[in-house]
Amino acid sequence: MRRPHLRSLLPAGVVALAAVGGLAFSLTAGAVGRSTSVQTAADSLTPPPIHYVTHFTTAQVKEGEVLFEANCSTCHGTRAEGSAVAPDLQGLGPATVDFWVSTGRMPLANSSEQAEEKPPKFDQAQATDIAAFVASLAPTAPSYPDGIPYVNTKDANLQLGMRLFVLNCAACHTITGAGDALADGAYAPSLHRATSTQVAEAIRTGPGNMPVFGPGTLSNRQVADIVAYVTGVIQHPDDRGGLGLGGIGPVAEGFVALLFGVGGLMVVAFWLGERA
Repeated sequence: MRRPHLRSLLPAGVVALAAVGGLAFSLTAGAVGRSTSVQTAADSLTPPPIHYVTHFTTAQVKEGEVLFEANCSTCHGTRAEGSAVAPDLQGLGPATVDFWVSTGRMPLANSSEQAEEKPPKFDQAQATDIAAFVASLAPTAPSYPDGIPYVNTKDANLQLGMRLFVLNCAACHTITGAGDALADGAYAPSLHRATSTQVAEAIRTGPGNMPVFGPGTLSNRQVADIVAYVTGVIQHPDDRGGLGLGGIGPVAEGFVALLFGVGGLMVVAFWLGERA
């Protein structure tokens, strides 16, 4: 029997190698495709920087209606439609109502008073109920967030948060977040007791004289960075240089240092001079 010539085997070998290569490529592509799909699924499970609660239960709305009727309707009306002494709340969204109630700015004992932060009359669950009731009365206007923000600061960037705070917040709230008087007689409040939700609500709704920082100005990720910086670094400073003095700022702290430090040294110098 004659053996087949090598040249006659080449076409068959090429075909076999191509088939093996095609099979290997298809298996590799399938593995890559499965790996990509798994990674995408894992990414979809990553918590967002801000989660907005937009849906409330019927029980929350009913409980909020009872609380609103007893504590807010005298000024704002039974349907939050407003009056001569208080603004219309319909369409402002639950975040706005939650901010004013949870920070103790509302309700006011006297409608002629200026709303200032004070110990809240309601706990957080009750404040959410009131916000849920007001939100149920009318759709939220496009300029307000359609939900109460809850911030995830796990992956926040503190360095970027500090830069954003300095650029957008420190001019009014001071670099230490202690608050300060404004030119028109208003006051930028201290941030030392604000919760993460309240900081995000203030950024997105612009209470009082504060401007609204919408998603076109600050993304949710940037808001989370600012919140992390405020609730972390500002509220819990690492005072390596000594006493924090309440975080009132470098100017006031410098005055205290001059008054007591230099004054104390002068007293010691005079005492030594008298002894000499």
